[in-house]
Amino acid sequence: MIEVKNLTKRYGQHFAVNDVSFTVSDGEILGFLGPNGAGKTTTMNIITGYIAATEGDVIINGADIQAEPEKAKANIGYLPDAPPVYGDMRVDEYLNFVADIKKVKSSERARMISDIKETVKISDISKRLIKHLSKGYRQRVGLAQAMMGYPEVIIMDEPTVGLDPKQIIEMRDVIKKLGKKHTVILSSHILPEVSVVCDRVMIISKGKIVASDTPERLSSNLTHGHKMSVRAKGDAGRIVSVAQDYPIIKSVKVDASREPGTVDLIMTGDEDVDIREAIFNCMAKNNIPILQMKSLDLTLEEIFLQITSSEGGGE
Repeated sequence: MIEVKNLTKRYGQHFAVNDVSFTVSDGEILGFLGPNGAGKTTTMNIITGYIAATEGDVIINGADIQAEPEKAKANIGYLPDAPPVYGDMRVDEYLNFVADIKKVKSSERARMISDIKETVKISDISKRLIKHLSKGYRQRVGLAQAMMGYPEVIIMDEPTVGLDPKQIIEMRDVIKKLGKKHTVILSSHILPEVSVVCDRVMIISKGKIVASDTPERLSSNLTHGHKMSVRAKGDAGRIVSVAQDYPIIKSVKVDASREPGTVDLIMTGDEDVDIREAIFNCMAKNNIPILQMKSLDLTLEEIFLQITSSEGGGE
């Protein structure tokens, strides 16, 4: 559905985007992440045709965004971080205006507007002036305009910014529903939202893609067994003491006691050291039965910081 090939955007000697290539499959929800100034907004603006690339190609459903802009853009709905709504219009007036711009057939318009309003849950505010709506409702109206014409691709820049927790949950549900009928790209700094909503996460830093995978696989690939949850049988004080005396195990923290006569601990080593064998040897040497041991996955926040801390940013 979306092919980005060797995309570069240069301002003088500064590379905002530097030789970026990726694809997004039909029906996929891709989370686009990066520190401020990393190049993600520039990349999204190039994909939508808002700005031109210095080098490289963007193909939307077979159409090149530069060579066939009208054909390519017909497949795209875009919700920028500031919804492009007109405060002095009523919701229905604005959506009809957008339908005109997108050349929606008059025979399909009423049904399409009704369906989209139902999807984003704004049917009950159809007659209200947009300037009197809350930030959350203006965001939904902005998403409704992006959906007008039923584009194959919907791109959203920070769709939950400024929303309260209830509105964030509601927007998350809407995005999940969109993924069933559309290909979705969203950028966000709210990392837990991305881990819940997105099929795949792509992290950009200094204009380059530095990671791309599912949140689960990113976590698994970066953990390497250096942080483990261990359930052992015996006295908590003794178990902590013998583990702390083992050089490779750098820290031991009591987590809980979920079974009688046992203790759950979090044991951590250096980031590039697998401590599983060390834990086994330590416990065996001291006749302490291990009932359970599992690797603790990094959170998406930890992954983000680990990958980008050595990369920096600049957009």
